[in-house]
This record gives sequence, structure tokens and C-alpha cells, in this order.
Amino acid sequence: MPQQPSLKDLLSVAADAAYLAGRRTLAYFNAEVAVETKSDDTPVTRADREAELVIRERVTRFFPDHAVLGEEHGETSGNPEYRWIIDPIDGTKSFIHGVPLYGVLIGVEVRGRPSVGVIYAPGTDELVAAADGLGCTCNGRTSRVSRVERIEDATVLAGSITRALARSDAYEKLASRAKLNRGWGDAYGYLLVATGRAEVMLDPVLNPWDCAPLPPILREAGGRFTTWAGEETIWGPDGVATNGALNEHVLSVLRAETRRADANMKGD
Repeated sequence: MPQQPSLKDLLSVAADAAYLAGRRTLAYFNAEVAVETKSDDTPVTRADREAELVIRERVTRFFPDHAVLGEEHGETSGNPEYRWIIDPIDGTKSFIHGVPLYGVLIGVEVRGRPSVGVIYAPGTDELVAAADGLGCTCNGRTSRVSRVERIEDATVLAGSITRALARSDAYEKLASRAKLNRGWGDAYGYLLVATGRAEVMLDPVLNPWDCAPLPPILREAGGRFTTWAGEETIWGPDGVATNGALNEHVLSVLRAETRRADANMKGD
């Protein structure tokens, strides 16, 4: 690989790494793997840790000078122009409970911009991959968001319905008008939006590794990923993906919620 790799180079390595890591997780899926609790009160398993090491080994083999940030093994310094951001199992709770709707997430920031993204769902063997200007694919075929233009015809998903309801009535306002609402959360919810099978995916709480691949994936598939306030960043407190056509309507509901929350904080 060249010292300054092309986006195609980065995407190729990211896709291979996500696939290999995902296959490693299947060795522990529905196998009564031991569960530990991290300091932030979230679960982790041997599968999480091993899958991240698989990804790191692959990245280091081709790009030894690149920076890496992973949920389980922290940050490794390197060339600041290229940062790999890894979530080896997004949806560990689903994984632990034998639900196959979890995924491996890999995003690559190039000079601070999320430019490459991969989601691999081992349980369903679906790999969504994208890079700026290279389009979005699912298992090698072009992937596009849906053309639904009315919330009444849309499918609305949430990473955590309980958290979304506890935070505000924004989710309820959207879901109550939607044709279908479900809790197919974590990586798989975003995969469904990127492949045209859902229109809105809400997450009331996010870390950067939970959403690093989403901006390029949604952009290249014709959709959008932002915070609830409409900011195009992976470093915000929350996130929403849409098919693009519904973006302004969804953000108008979420921004109203954000303004109310800010007002309440100022009043405290």
C-alpha cells in the first residue's frame, strides 16, 4: 500500500477487517460466553476484545503509522491525518442475548473528515461499505436509501426506545405518525436505512465508535447522518440517520426537543 493510500485502499482494508472480525465473533455467538461489566456499566465479552484485535492487526499490517481508536483497547497514536475508529461489536447486549442484529463498525477519518465506513452484520452476513465518491454497496451491490417522502409511509427505528422516550417526546411524535416503528437498533438499524428498508434511525446517546462509519455510508447511499441538532459530526451526544427526503421534517422535531432541553438546563 502507498504511504498516502487512496480511499479505495482504505475501504478495501476496512471491509476485509470488518468481515474477519465479524466471523471471529460468531465463534462465541450463542455459546454462553462469559460477560464482564466495564467501568461505564456496559457489558463486554471475549468476543468484543478479540474482534477488535483482529481489526487492529489488519490495519497495522497495511497502515502501521495510522492512528487507531477502539472501544475496547483505547487509542493508539499515529499519523493524525488517518484515524481508524472501531466498534468490534455494536450491540453487545443483543450479542449476549443471542439476537443476531449486532454489527462490526469501522470508520476512517481522513484529515478529520469521516470518509470511509463499513458495517458488517455477521448474523445476517450483510456487509455495507462506502467511501467518499465511491458509492455505497451491500454485499457488493449498489445500495441506496428509500424514496419515501412522507413520515406516514416511513419505518422509524430507535437504538433504545426506553432511552428515547425518557429523553423527550420526539421519538413518540415521529413513531406515532409512522407506518411502522420498531426497536431494531444499534448497527443494524443504520444498515436498514442505508439499504432502503427503513427511513429513520434514532439514537439518544452515542459515542464516536458507535457512529464513525455512518456519515460516508449514509451520504453515499443518498441519505443523511447528523446529531439531533443537525450537526454533521460523529463527536456529538446523539445521532439520527434518515433517507434524506425526510431529513428536514425529522430534524425539525428533534431540534425542537433540543431547544427545550437547552432551555430547561438554563432554568435549573
